[in-house]
Amino acid sequence: MMRKATQAILVGALALFASACATISDYEVSDREFAEIESAMRGHIEVLASDEFEGRRPGTRGEELTLDYLQTQLEQIGFVSGTNDPGNAWRAPVPLVSTMPVDSRIKFARRGRFTTLDQEASVAFTTSRRELVGEAELIFVGFAREEMPPEELSGRVALMLSEPGESPARRAALFANGAAAVITAVTSADTIAQIRAAVASERLHLASEEDASLSGFATYEALASVIGQSRWELWLEAAQSDDFEPVLTDFKATVEASSLRREFASHNLIGRLPGTDPAAGAILLLGHWDHFGVCRDETAPDRLCNGAVDNASGMAVIIELSRRLAQRGPFDRDIYVLGTTAEEWGLLGARAFAESPPLPLEEIVAAFNFDTVALAGRGSPVGFIGEGRTPLDAIILEHIAASEREVGDREIASQFLARQDGWALLQEGVPTVLLSSAVGQQGLVQSYLSTDYHQPSDEAEGISLGGAIDDLLLHEVLISELANTANYP
Repeated sequence: MMRKATQAILVGALALFASACATISDYEVSDREFAEIESAMRGHIEVLASDEFEGRRPGTRGEELTLDYLQTQLEQIGFVSGTNDPGNAWRAPVPLVSTMPVDSRIKFARRGRFTTLDQEASVAFTTSRRELVGEAELIFVGFAREEMPPEELSGRVALMLSEPGESPARRAALFANGAAAVITAVTSADTIAQIRAAVASERLHLASEEDASLSGFATYEALASVIGQSRWELWLEAAQSDDFEPVLTDFKATVEASSLRREFASHNLIGRLPGTDPAAGAILLLGHWDHFGVCRDETAPDRLCNGAVDNASGMAVIIELSRRLAQRGPFDRDIYVLGTTAEEWGLLGARAFAESPPLPLEEIVAAFNFDTVALAGRGSPVGFIGEGRTPLDAIILEHIAASEREVGDREIASQFLARQDGWALLQEGVPTVLLSSAVGQQGLVQSYLSTDYHQPSDEAEGISLGGAIDDLLLHEVLISELANTANYP
């Protein structure tokens, strides 16, 4: 912590020094060299996003091919295994659980009368093969949050009212305080259909973070038909009051759900370019190698999501940036490359890295994420994700200015903060940013999101690499500064 505080104090002066020393020529190359970088990057993307690599889905042959390719490229550059685990060279296991919902039911009982909610008006989920809470007391908690004591919830089914943006945290608090199951009341059958569709396909979870809780959803109309319209309306009205107290009802609830379940190990790929000073810490380059693989059913003309932009392009930048840094080195600091798995399922590989890193996280001086980079043309503004959250701001902004590029739309960049792997590291105190022309302009990124994002059409043909190469050259100069302790203690 003391070292980070010192960095924060010195970074302004160091950034001014860097900008004074750097000239626009440091961030440019000849047309011939630019074309060579472009050709190399395009070659990596064409391989990683090829049909042979099967869309790079975790736990498939596509994963094996991808990791083999990345390891070979980095070894040729001069990297060695960065796992610091002789038993798992290059590949750090990430135990995952795959689940897919199969069936569910929600049933209520009162005075010997049983009512099962219609499937179109209710649904329940679990990550276990089967979970059942049978005839447990039903407690209506309204909008109650974590202040509910465990003795009120233990062994009971909590019925809560949905609240956009707040419901997930409230459900988690109810489970943490002992609820056997939670049913969330939603306003319409359309919402139930949307929830069912959102989780109808395979979901991946970290085995270390698996939550086998039993979550149900039911419409207001279905609940009113069981509870009674007048009583339900009284509950809804009471829930709006500041002095609302949870209602222990005379209903018993049964919630049941089952799923297909598979446990398997995927892998983060970790390489290291050794520095000359083992005590100097490290720079981390990261990007996710995974995508969705087969993502459409048998009737689709193209069933494969190849993920050329997302994120074969990010891995291509990492490979070629690593090559150029290795040619500039050696540096005082180690340079680590992290290729994460299962980013598409919730930053799982990055979270696993943060849980079990190959070096103490406090030794990572700076981390740079590369994700979905091949969208913009040459000279495009630089989107800065993570601005204002690390001691790196001053030196980064000075380098962007020295390269005669503009900082991109800050509002757009802020929208992607929690949607990329760097977020998992930022939450653990690692200074992590994403600098990319792809998120520098609103129209550009929105166009991609509305067309090719997570679609079979995200293929290697026709992608734009000009901005990505500009970004690569910016990172090359910036990281060269950060990797030497004389420039960045």
